[in-house]
Amino acid sequence: QVQLVESGGGLVQAGGSLRLSCAASGDIFRAYAMAWFRQAPGEEREFVAAIASSVTSTGGRTNYANSVKGRFTISRDNDQSTMYLQMNSLKPEDTAVYYCAGRFAPGLSSPIRTMSGEYDYWGQGTQVTVSS
Repeated sequence: QVQLVESGGGLVQAGGSLRLSCAASGDIFRAYAMAWFRQAPGEEREFVAAIASSVTSTGGRTNYANSVKGRFTISRDNDQSTMYLQMNSLKPEDTAVYYCAGRFAPGLSSPIRTMSGEYDYWGQGTQVTVSS
């Protein structure tokens, strides 16, 4: 199993940028498909972005929610056992607690999962607040 710890959240003005990090420990990180989800107050947890497992140091197939496509970029560094979410052109509606999630998926052709129930391991979350 893997343990996940997010960092990098904070308060930013609309149009600004933040980079979230998710540090993993405890297992072979490169064999895990990883994702970011977010949850705003009173809302369901929603998919943001995901990246497939990878045999290289970086890379992996990616998938994004339509609401963040073109603004957010998910990436991973398997040597550092860390996943990132670069968030640009932030909007007030991006305000939420952001969670990183992982699932053991070493097959490189495994479908990228976008449902929260399909992920087994979760971080504690980091707050992102975008002011207008």
